[in-house]
Amino acid sequence: MMTHLQLAVLCAALDMLALIAYAALGGADFGGGVWDLLARGPQAERQRQAIAHALGPVWEANNVWLVFVLVVTWTAFPIVFAALSTALFIPLTLVLVGIIFRGTAFTFRWEFGGRQWIRKAWARTFSVASTITPFFLGAAAGAIAGGDIHIHNNQIIANYWTTWLTPFALSCGAFAVALCSVLAATYLTVEAEQAGDQELMQTFRVRAIIAGAITALVGALAAILSISESPLLWKGLIGRALPLSLGAVLIGLATAACLLLAYHRAARILVVGETVCILAAWAVAQYPYLVIPDVTIDGAATSSNVLALLLICSLAGMAILLPSLWYLFRVFKSENAPHPRTTVATFVASLSSDSSHDA
Repeated sequence: MMTHLQLAVLCAALDMLALIAYAALGGADFGGGVWDLLARGPQAERQRQAIAHALGPVWEANNVWLVFVLVVTWTAFPIVFAALSTALFIPLTLVLVGIIFRGTAFTFRWEFGGRQWIRKAWARTFSVASTITPFFLGAAAGAIAGGDIHIHNNQIIANYWTTWLTPFALSCGAFAVALCSVLAATYLTVEAEQAGDQELMQTFRVRAIIAGAITALVGALAAILSISESPLLWKGLIGRALPLSLGAVLIGLATAACLLLAYHRAARILVVGETVCILAAWAVAQYPYLVIPDVTIDGAATSSNVLALLLICSLAGMAILLPSLWYLFRVFKSENAPHPRTTVATFVASLSSDSSHDA
């Protein structure tokens, strides 16, 4: 029989695994929007087409991880869900707005572009929404570790603005955008290589290297700021989470080396490993707190019966979800994957053909 603490830790770990999956998969989707915003020169339209082709079949499916994080947090740690929904109402609302406008704009841009100026407006909406969403998510994460959200007698004490507008929180937001950009550029390098577009592959490869360097600088700035603004997190990063912190640095260097040497597939695997190490180091460094400095995993968790049932239902759901996602990526992300527009057109043509045959 597992103790309440063990069940709570397992639920928190499940939450973190889902967050890592969202960062590694959905983060690349947001990064694609960043590169769409920065597309310039004679290759701009080709770059945007490549980004749209990469996102098209799978981008909506990646949001399942964010929904999973919200449901697990709300069920297992209701006081945390209530505290963050209240104290971080502004940045989390902007995240929601960004996700909604991003999805809407992505669809309308390609399917209902209409006049050129309307298409450009939707394109800019998609790019800006893709950029601000990871920024506010990162700022919210910085606020959680910043120590300015307090809970006493189930009362939430926090300033709606200054909590997430500290230099540390803002640097975390910038770091999130930079990390998403690295993920997207690395993935797009591989996709351009698979498509046989050497010029586009070179463009995204250079961008991945530059974005990686910027990410390292912003990450170092965030770490320096954490010394004074989140000392508990800093002590954890150089303490119990030091192997993961060093692992993130070393894997980041290895990713850059693979990109420089044109080992693009290896770089794609390594950049995912780097993302895993970064988020895992954060979680281990902050343990046992969910919200610094008042909310611990054990103290915030609901009853053992609910936690146990949540774990059982989550494992049962994963048995369905993971094979489905694997099949989705296998169909659309293999080397011979069909273009989504062609697939839809073929499907519609087949329906028309069947109707004519029946008539």
